[in-house]
Amino acid sequence: MSQTEPKSPLRRGPWILIVVAVGIAAITILGRSVWLPLIEKSDSQADHSVALADDHHDHGSDDPHHEGEDHDHETDHHAEDDHDHESDHHEGDGHDHDADDHHDEGDGHDHDAEDHHDEGDGHDHDADDHDDHDHAHEDHVTVHISENGLKNIGFVPYAVEPTLYDKKLRLPAIVVERPGRSQLHITAPLTGIVTEIHSVTGEAVEPGQPLFEMRLTHEELVAAQRGYLRNAENLDVVNREIKRLSALGEGVIAGRRILEQQYEKQKLEASLHAEEQAMLLHGITQPQIDEILETRRLFRSITVRAPEHAHGCDRCRTPHPFQIQRLGVAQGEQVEAGHELGVLADHCELHIEGMAFEDDAPLIRQAAQAGREVTAKLLAGNTPSPMLAGLEVLYVADQIDPNTRAFKVYLSLPNEMALDKTTTAGKRYIEWVYKPGQRMQLRVPVETWENQLVLPTSAIVDEGAEAYVYRQESDHFDQVPVHVLHRDQDSVVIANDGALSHGDVVAGSGAYQMHLALKNKSGGGIDPHAGHNH
Repeated sequence: MSQTEPKSPLRRGPWILIVVAVGIAAITILGRSVWLPLIEKSDSQADHSVALADDHHDHGSDDPHHEGEDHDHETDHHAEDDHDHESDHHEGDGHDHDADDHHDEGDGHDHDAEDHHDEGDGHDHDADDHDDHDHAHEDHVTVHISENGLKNIGFVPYAVEPTLYDKKLRLPAIVVERPGRSQLHITAPLTGIVTEIHSVTGEAVEPGQPLFEMRLTHEELVAAQRGYLRNAENLDVVNREIKRLSALGEGVIAGRRILEQQYEKQKLEASLHAEEQAMLLHGITQPQIDEILETRRLFRSITVRAPEHAHGCDRCRTPHPFQIQRLGVAQGEQVEAGHELGVLADHCELHIEGMAFEDDAPLIRQAAQAGREVTAKLLAGNTPSPMLAGLEVLYVADQIDPNTRAFKVYLSLPNEMALDKTTTAGKRYIEWVYKPGQRMQLRVPVETWENQLVLPTSAIVDEGAEAYVYRQESDHFDQVPVHVLHRDQDSVVIANDGALSHGDVVAGSGAYQMHLALKNKSGGGIDPHAGHNH
């Protein structure tokens, strides 16, 4: 007799899992359809209770008991729709917990809780009072700085007055020497040996002062001196012979003999003149030639001296020395005629070479034609330098760099001595204020604005889109917002719209430190209206 095999539990397992999954899905759908309306109703009732509380505060009720009843009513209302234990909690704790419940429900009414606290403490702050208080603070934002504090921040007062403002074109520039004027090359006039150097690099020398001593080895000069000396001796012989013949009387010696000696004298004088000019051409001076004629000795050495100022200048008419810029020889060196012995520098006047773009040419040309005064500032790192005013454009270069598309502008720069001292050994050293290679910035005026309020850049404090100045009153400084029309590296033009008036005194320096002090004063998180931390 066969028996039916029982079904394996493994075959019933999948059906059980499917049934469980279907049941869970059904429960989930049923729960969302039942509980979602209840949750939305609870949220709407909570919003309604907050609106009632706000309406109650708007009426400015001063009755604490009435406020408690309102809150109890809201608590009962919440209790009917929500949980009983929440109602007990509200009723047991009263007014304070009702404010906390509003805060816990996340409706964002943090200030309502503080308003409840203020009214409970008896602090009556109406909304109008708050508005008036805010307006007063915005119109009169002040900062108090002690006298020592003003010294510490480097306070400098600046009086506001309408003035002219020149809009300027700024050009980079460099100090250069005047071509053909600032350098003088001293060369050897003759072939010889340098036997002595009187001055070295850096020393100052006056025109005509000895620079080098040379022993002559030039054959032409030696021959010229020898011929000059021989002709001078022959001329003396001829003069004595003419004198002797003239003293004998007529009839003894024929007049033809005297006439021949006079002809010979004329030839010797012509030779002396030619040889004298040759020696002058070789570098022998007239006093040296007279010395040869007087002593009847050949000139063995020559002294090379500093030249005179050949090119007069309106700015350099006062006597001033040269400065030895470079030496080209050493003592004992054999040099040929024309060899460079040294270079003298004359920096009484220099040039400023500015670089401008091709688009700036019309503005520079207009300024040059109008004779506008150009100012320059020496760029010497962090060291402040005074402005150099009264400069004029000399000329504009007739070439444009094909790579940079820039051209050069030249201005005359008068110089002055910064140092002039003499050592115990009698050596003189000088230093000029402006030197070739120094960097400058040119400021060429291109447009003039009249009746403008111009302040230094240190008087303006920028914060985001706002710009402030600090106006000095009797014992404090007011923060005044201003409208900036234009600014450059040195000054700021502000609108004459009544924010500042003629005669006002502002902080020309130290305004930024005042702004920091004001920010630190108001940056502690303290509300000046209610006196509570938010």
